[in-house]
Amino acid sequence: MSERQIVSVTEAALEKVLELRAGEEDEHQLALRIEVVGTQGVDYSYDLAFEVLAEADSDDVPTHVGGGLTVLVPGRDASKLEGATLDIPSNANQVGLVLRNPNRPDLGPNATLELSGTIEEQVQEVLVKRINPSIAAHGGYAELVRVEGSTVLVKLGGGCQGCGMANATVTAGIEKTLTELVDGVDHVLDITDHTSGENPYFAAT
Repeated sequence: MSERQIVSVTEAALEKVLELRAGEEDEHQLALRIEVVGTQGVDYSYDLAFEVLAEADSDDVPTHVGGGLTVLVPGRDASKLEGATLDIPSNANQVGLVLRNPNRPDLGPNATLELSGTIEEQVQEVLVKRINPSIAAHGGYAELVRVEGSTVLVKLGGGCQGCGMANATVTAGIEKTLTELVDGVDHVLDITDHTSGENPYFAAT
């Protein structure tokens, strides 16, 4: 097993993990194994468990993160977890740990979407599984307001609100994707108030 930094662990999360490990037998022999066990919506789902380091699989990638703790990632999951950070929830009322992972399941143009239900439900599914993962890279997201006939009304948020490229995002990206994938959709209309938001965009008058 060759060591490589796959997942980083914040100090707060490390403290929590070491506290949990202290309640286990042979605590100093235990590593924290993080693996991808499936997908949930547009994110991966994970399993975290303590495992005796000496019994790790030969293809596991170990990372020593301090406090005598080693994180193990299965070799097959290394690319899915590269750059992820194990942290405590930002919401103080939430218990446990969170894995902030910049990677997403492959929902590229060749991924098959099984669409069913009303036009609204189909549009919503395309937004969640296909459109938002692609514009999330720019810190934005699109949400469905309503469907009027063959026209879909959307609002953009995050980095897309007030963005001068918002019109291009809607016409070139969102409209093209929805009209291709959802029968009965011919147009997409952006009804976002782009004069508000963090980076308001004002057209020249």
